[in-house]
Amino acid sequence: MTNIIIALPKLDNAKSIKNILVRSGIPVTGICTTGAQALSLADSMHDGVLICNYKLADMMYDHLHECLPTGFEMLLMAPQAVISECYGNDIVCLSMPLQVNDLINTVNMMAEGVERKRRKKKMQPKVRNAEEQAMITEAKKLLMERNHMDETEAHRYLQKCSMDSGTNMAEAAQMVLVMMKE
Repeated sequence: MTNIIIALPKLDNAKSIKNILVRSGIPVTGICTTGAQALSLADSMHDGVLICNYKLADMMYDHLHECLPTGFEMLLMAPQAVISECYGNDIVCLSMPLQVNDLINTVNMMAEGVERKRRKKKMQPKVRNAEEQAMITEAKKLLMERNHMDETEAHRYLQKCSMDSGTNMAEAAQMVLVMMKE
């Protein structure tokens, strides 16, 4: 589920937008009336979509965009004159007056994009820190010395231990080290 935050200067307008989205099957995480509230809410989440007006009580859209966490996309609802200023700075725009279908389709498109980025990020291999890598190397060396394995066999053994025990490779290496040093 993608986090959707609505930040509009008038609470009634924010509630109306929320109701439109919820009736269309798009859950809304929160609504707020200031940029500071929106940033505070966004900071507590990994990613999502921020729907906002060009001018909030405490900041303009461009400053809000600069302060957003990296996983957030911005949907700016503004008059055409403001929209023409923000081309090329990674902000999706909808001109006012707002068309309900345009809003729903745009939010769905942005939410799918955020989900796609989240899945892509999960698929990237986890980077091990130096301590974990040293532990794996030490376990391989111990397996190679004591069990007369080559490096590939020791690595595969650690992978199998990791899969069998439901742990990551570093934890499996730590278990091997503890068991073999006794």
